Amino acid sequence: MRGQDRINTWLPDELLMEIFRRLDSKASRDACSLVCKRWLNFERLSRTTIRIGATGTPERLVGIISRRFVNVNTVHIDERLPLPAHPGRRHVVESRRSSMKLRYAKEKGGGSEDGDSETSCVSDAGLTVIGEGFSKLEKLSLIWVSNVSSVGLTSLAQKCRSLKSLDLQGCYVGDPGLAAVGQYCKQLEDLNLRFCEGLSDEGVIELALGSGKSLRTLGVAACAKVTDISLEAVGMHCKSLETLSLDSEYMSDKGLLAVAKGCPLLRVLKIQCINVTDESLATVGTSCLSLEVLALYSLQRFTDKGLHAIGNGCKKLKNLTLSDCYFLSDKGLEAIATGCKELTHLEVNGCHNVGTLGLESIGKYCRQLTELALLFCQKIGNNALVEIGRGCNLLQALHLVDCSGIGDEGICGIARGCRKLKKLHIRRCYEIGNKGIAAIGEYCNSLTDLSLRFCDRVGDEALVAVGQGCSLHHLNVSGCHQIGDAGIVAIARGCPQLLSLDVSVLQNLGDMAMAELGEGCPLLKEVLLSHCRQITDVGIGHLVKNCSLLESCHMVYCPGITAAGVATVVSSCSIIKKVLVEKWKVSQRTKRRAGNVIAYLCMEL
Repeated sequence: MRGQDRINTWLPDELLMEIFRRLDSKASRDACSLVCKRWLNFERLSRTTIRIGATGTPERLVGIISRRFVNVNTVHIDERLPLPAHPGRRHVVESRRSSMKLRYAKEKGGGSEDGDSETSCVSDAGLTVIGEGFSKLEKLSLIWVSNVSSVGLTSLAQKCRSLKSLDLQGCYVGDPGLAAVGQYCKQLEDLNLRFCEGLSDEGVIELALGSGKSLRTLGVAACAKVTDISLEAVGMHCKSLETLSLDSEYMSDKGLLAVAKGCPLLRVLKIQCINVTDESLATVGTSCLSLEVLALYSLQRFTDKGLHAIGNGCKKLKNLTLSDCYFLSDKGLEAIATGCKELTHLEVNGCHNVGTLGLESIGKYCRQLTELALLFCQKIGNNALVEIGRGCNLLQALHLVDCSGIGDEGICGIARGCRKLKKLHIRRCYEIGNKGIAAIGEYCNSLTDLSLRFCDRVGDEALVAVGQGCSLHHLNVSGCHQIGDAGIVAIARGCPQLLSLDVSVLQNLGDMAMAELGEGCPLLKEVLLSHCRQITDVGIGHLVKNCSLLESCHMVYCPGITAAGVATVVSSCSIIKKVLVEKWKVSQRTKRRAGNVIAYLCMEL
């Protein structure tokens, strides 16, 4: 019968509630909540997460949200998120009626002459409101919330005793607040204390005493008063700790040794501590046998001896990052290769003494490798990638940055041996040219993400081969001066699933390529055309004619694109979210129509 509401008639509350719980996007939830009052109620009851940015009346807003969404267990507050200056702009609060926030901000602080509102940060009163309003709170994230102190954190801890995850990054809370968390939140599992400058050893020790039994993840960075004494408490009381991230110049072997000996279940360890030496890594190798992820940053007193210990003991290691460890050599990497054969991810960044032999060992022994990143490694040559190609046929992602010793021979070796490659990112590797990239197009038919930034020897020939052999979703060829219309036309004709394209600084690219992209790539969401001097309004018109899904377009320093071209983009793309262009190219009519999506790179141009 026409007009009959069969869904509401036939489906019980329990089934509809389960459907609402499975809605992932905010847009879908908001749309469903507008159907009828019953669905609005379901949306309120099924919402478990809210996100709040800077606002004029945070306490009042949180109070309203808590009464409306009674089952929220996750709250994210990030003061880096701005308050929109225009009511029509998308809001940062993940609630159904986002405009309410702006209205209350104006009521509280009043509007400025240009329409902006005063903003204030969430304070201790706000934390009290959160504690009272969200009794089921399990996860709280306070990112750079500068106005909260131990008073507010204590109040919240007393009321939210089921809290399992707490992120205090950039908050100036003191020791009493952290001690209260340890006293009342006995189920706490995850704690982030990055950039908490008000903390000292006293607070961390009290936290470890109170919540140590349940703590699984701990992050500490840039806390000048948190020293080895805190790590000793962690090692003594946090026996179930699985993830530890340290970035501090005030910690040394003494603290890390205590953690390594006291936390045998440690699976993830990330260290950036200039005073840590091989002694600590040796203990990690002998005590933390379950270690799966190890990241070492700027360890100036760390040598091959430490890596030998890791290779001998941590047989389950799967992910290894070595960044700016200047005293490592091929011997250390060989020890990892022979000892950690389950390795799947390897990043070597700025380790200037690691060369071809070390990477050859990885290719021979680490057959499970799926991702490899080599950054600023001048001593690694083609033979290393040839060996990786022979032995690591499961490789899916390869990142190369400023590796002057790697050329077409190495890339051809990867192409022939790693045919499951899905992502290839290369930047400023000037010895890689058409031959290597053409081999990728011929053999790596699963490739969907290709980035060739400032690779001067790559031209149209390479992109023709890629267009014929791969169905790309993402392509970045910015700064590849030899690429022109022919290469991009081949991509347009061979990659209909293309979603994002960056062709910035291509001086030989013109309107023909834009027309082909508009015809062949209707799914494009992001296009970067900046510094393309041959593209004009005509090309832009062809591009946006069929690309109705376009959300972002960058076109600064394109002399052939005028105010008319900008207006064409804005009027033709109904869901456009960002247009980056010179200010003088935006007409008053375009500004009135879509001022909230226009961004200016150089305000004076």
